[in-house]
Amino acid sequence: MIQYLWFDLGYTLVKMNREEVYQKVLGEFDVYRSQEEIALAYHRTDKLFMREYQGVLGKDSRAFLPWYVGALNYKLRLSLPIEDVVHVYRKLASEFPLQWTAFDGAKETLGELKNLGYKLGLISNWDQTARVVLENNGLVEVLDEIFISSEVGLEKPDPAFFRLALEKANVTSNQSLYIGDNYYDDVIGCQKVGMHCLLINPYGNCGTEELSYQPVIRGIQDVATYLGHPQQRLEVN
Repeated sequence: MIQYLWFDLGYTLVKMNREEVYQKVLGEFDVYRSQEEIALAYHRTDKLFMREYQGVLGKDSRAFLPWYVGALNYKLRLSLPIEDVVHVYRKLASEFPLQWTAFDGAKETLGELKNLGYKLGLISNWDQTARVVLENNGLVEVLDEIFISSEVGLEKPDPAFFRLALEKANVTSNQSLYIGDNYYDDVIGCQKVGMHCLLINPYGNCGTEELSYQPVIRGIQDVATYLGHPQQRLEVN
């Protein structure tokens, strides 16, 4: 019997306005790509890094930005000078800041799950800005427990991180369900402690073609349905 729902943060509860910013970057080189094309390229690049360079995305982006931009441009079928693109990216990012905002309906979905009787928690690999992101998006008030890697000195997929959260919340792995978008952090970590995981991929299996893992959901709006509850019509502010 599932009593506790645990969530990842980035690209599970919140997203970044990176497509908008990168579209402006490409405009400086007289190149146009739609925000939908850029979003898919970001998604595919994220999945590449999750698979091949595990743990890198959670680190300081200055260390891997040129590397990442090269892969991103490849996904966009572009051949642009990486150093020039990175320079423009950093310049425009200061004028058009990258910001983390909740997915449409995320807070309302969490509220509905809470009304259904579930406890809600966060287990996330994130730096010291996690609390600010949560507070800015009104998510702190709907979460019962919050565990952030930079605060506890542990990172997914280390089973000790999951065990710490389960112990503090006084719940077992069998009573818990995790929802996240990174197979190598989330699913693998959950498997090490016997917790089931819903893997988020809004593009089906795009970017994760090497995996046969199920179940895969589009986003947290599908969690209640997966748990056997009729889909609710949520009022999004």
